[in-house]
Amino acid sequence: MSEAAFKLKPLEAPLYREPPHNIEAEQALLGAMLLNNDAFHRVADFLKAKHFFEPLHAGIFEVISELIRSNKLANPITLKTCFPATIDIAGTSIGQYLARLAAEATTIVNAVDYGRTIYDLAVRRELIRIAEDMLNGAFEAPIDCPPADQIQQAEQLLYEIAETGRYGGGFETFETALDNAIDRAAQAYKSDGKLSGLATGLKDIDAKMGGLQPTDLIIIAGRPGMGKTSLATNIAFNVASAHDATRQVVSSLTPIVGGIVAFFSLEMSSEQLATRVLSEQAEVPSSNIRRGDIGETDFGRLLDYRQKMRRLPLFIDQTGALSIAQLAARARRLKRQRGLHLIVVDYIQLMQGRSQRAAQNRVQEITEITTGLKALAKELNVPVVALSQLSRGVENRDEKRPQLSDLRESGSIEQDADVVMFVYREEYYLKHKEPKPGTEEHLTWESDMRDAAGKAEVIIAKQRHGPTGTVAMTFQGEFTRFFDLAERSHLPHQST
Repeated sequence: MSEAAFKLKPLEAPLYREPPHNIEAEQALLGAMLLNNDAFHRVADFLKAKHFFEPLHAGIFEVISELIRSNKLANPITLKTCFPATIDIAGTSIGQYLARLAAEATTIVNAVDYGRTIYDLAVRRELIRIAEDMLNGAFEAPIDCPPADQIQQAEQLLYEIAETGRYGGGFETFETALDNAIDRAAQAYKSDGKLSGLATGLKDIDAKMGGLQPTDLIIIAGRPGMGKTSLATNIAFNVASAHDATRQVVSSLTPIVGGIVAFFSLEMSSEQLATRVLSEQAEVPSSNIRRGDIGETDFGRLLDYRQKMRRLPLFIDQTGALSIAQLAARARRLKRQRGLHLIVVDYIQLMQGRSQRAAQNRVQEITEITTGLKALAKELNVPVVALSQLSRGVENRDEKRPQLSDLRESGSIEQDADVVMFVYREEYYLKHKEPKPGTEEHLTWESDMRDAAGKAEVIIAKQRHGPTGTVAMTFQGEFTRFFDLAERSHLPHQST
């Protein structure tokens, strides 16, 4: 083979293509504004000077904005003095150009359409810029720069465009807000369980909260061993298992039944999480599964339940030390690709903030994380269930039931959360306080243990739109499962 055969064909330089723009739309909009300043108010909510392609038009829009916001009239005469008289526009002075813009505009009816056209083209130009930056970055990045960092940066930029590229936002009338409130009430009225939100599958909790409400940040907190991860896993499984992909949403009044769940497991691996769900459903102790201490019958049950559950819309991200920016980007991507109805985060203290400055102050970083989770819940219109650790102060007092002040970095968590729930199990603490056998104290302890066995409390310490209080639950530790206290059929047979 000749030496020439080894030579790679050089990359051909692409032909120059002019960025997308529409000068005529820019002229028509500016003319409409000069003709009637009301045209500015129709586009001011989403259009900025930077969205204009022609620099002169951007300058004219900026001056018009400043004049109108100063309660001054913006027309060719008042604008003329704001620009140098030496400006030459194809042989036309600035005064003549402004007068021509106003003269050729006959109406402001189409002002919003012109504004949207200008905005859309600006977004397309921004996409081109990002694509060029990605190309240059891929070529010029240092050899030790992980491609994942470049991908994350590009994703973040694209999502920022996607989220800001909306014409909506701003004020809405009270009539619209009232209609939305009635729609939510009708949704609760039409649902089987009279719920306005997403059912957790735990009827007593749903009755207290009306389900998990869209846009809510729900905190589940507890000391290690209380079962907060088990409760979150139970809720995630119940929501995913109730989802019916074939069920059509006819209108906003259609009751919410089940949904697609994103579970961000920063502490446990996806395999450990799946083991918990398998244990709960197949009623095979998770400790036995991990040790392989199961018989043929139990293993057959595990295989059967795997077959039943393999299509569940439950998506697990097991990335450790995830940042709030990464979590938000992945949640947005899942909603766009598959849909999304519930986000679960286990747990807040294992997350990272966006900025290095916040990372130097843990309280500030937690504030950034909780604020970001609440903003994400509102943006995606889904409930976010986030788990949180409690401070060690609980262990140092006689009354072990947690309080809002026990939340680690409690200020921001308590402030940003719409609902705060504590998981408390008296049985856990009693096990570690066994007196000497044969004493009167031991008899009392045995009585207390019988009363507390298999019971748990979910303490709703804060709820913006509902009552607080305690919900009594049943907890089966061997299966890491919560269920309603009234469901005695779930309890193992007890001889009398």
